[in-house]
Amino acid sequence: MNPHESEVYTVAPEMPAMFDGMKLAAVATVLYVIVRCLNLKSPTAPPDLTYQDTALNLFLLKSCPILTKEYIPPLLWGKSGHLQTALYGKLGRVSAPHPFGLRKYLPMQDGATATFDLFEPLAGHQSGEDVTMVICPGIGNHSEKHYIRTFVDYSQKQGYRCAVLNHLGALPNIELTSPRMFTYGCTWEFAAMVGFIKKTYPQTKLIVVGFSLGGNIVCKFLGENRTNQERVLCCVSVCQGYSALRAQETFLQWDQCRRFYNFLMADNMKKIILSHRSVLFGVGSTKMVDTDLSRLYTATSLMQIDDNIMRKFHGHNSLKEYYEKESCVHFIHNINVPLLLVNSGDDPLVHNSLLTIPRTLAEKKENVIFALTLHGGHLGFFEGAVLFPQPLTWMDKVIVGYSNTICQWEKQKPPCQSQEGGKKFYFWKKY
Repeated sequence: MNPHESEVYTVAPEMPAMFDGMKLAAVATVLYVIVRCLNLKSPTAPPDLTYQDTALNLFLLKSCPILTKEYIPPLLWGKSGHLQTALYGKLGRVSAPHPFGLRKYLPMQDGATATFDLFEPLAGHQSGEDVTMVICPGIGNHSEKHYIRTFVDYSQKQGYRCAVLNHLGALPNIELTSPRMFTYGCTWEFAAMVGFIKKTYPQTKLIVVGFSLGGNIVCKFLGENRTNQERVLCCVSVCQGYSALRAQETFLQWDQCRRFYNFLMADNMKKIILSHRSVLFGVGSTKMVDTDLSRLYTATSLMQIDDNIMRKFHGHNSLKEYYEKESCVHFIHNINVPLLLVNSGDDPLVHNSLLTIPRTLAEKKENVIFALTLHGGHLGFFEGAVLFPQPLTWMDKVIVGYSNTICQWEKQKPPCQSQEGGKKFYFWKKY
């Protein structure tokens, strides 16, 4: 037998086995990447709570069980902060309802026109009281966004009137009436909406709710002037970053794809600004010049847009000054009403270093509870069994549950409330 033929016969049977091994290795690699990217090995757990030992806080934890129970996201993808954030960004919510509301227009002193949508309750509130939720959405958002519609519908059915601010310039079918639009921390429009509600409904009590950028605005509003806290029962802030100055450095990092998210949000902001180009850069505008418009076209980050456009609406001399004066971190310690601050540990937009702000605040102030979930992404917090998320999210339930408990406390709080334990703080963990 030819030695070459012998060689062929001995090697050939081994080839299929070798290819099978390569296939198995490829499949194993793909599965490993999927498990890592989807964070499938991450456990589920209750929120990590930081709070002080006060009668109110203990009552809240006892009467609002969602704060101490496991948050369970959809099994296959819900432990990925990126997918939670992407689903919120693309869809908002699943099967979002269409609550009916009336749009209100409020003229501002500088010629701008603030708008908000008012939704009446669909049932009586469990406390028997008249309670209104005043809601501030996230960046560039308004009452027509799916996550806002879902939350409003759920709140209406629980007996709450809802007033939702439409950020100045955010609604695609509403023209600006002055060369100014919403900014990171301007509270003028929110204050006008709250003032209207207080005047129109003199008996109502207020629940203040802010999402993302809206969380910064509502906390800044309450902390700017103590009179802003009158008739306010509590405040809930979800997924805000607390300090724009500290956040700007993290938004330029590629960690957690934060630089990519920065680019996407900047692109969205450009579209909003350019949709009002004739008003913002027209003859009536004294703060913008042609070079600002040119820089806007080439901007690839929110910081560039803030520096070239947004800070000039209020005459700030520098980006640093703009971020310093518009961040709630300098005002939030003045809030004395019950305050729930909610963040997610896998939020790709809010760096973990920023979470020392709410944690430290909860350690120092007895009216504050800081709740940090393991999962949820940025304004995601979807719940579900395996693949398909439920229409209602954990975020919706926790805000309404906390608000209900505060209303219950106000109605039946004990005559003598010992605050002697207020200097002690706790970290509530169940893993």
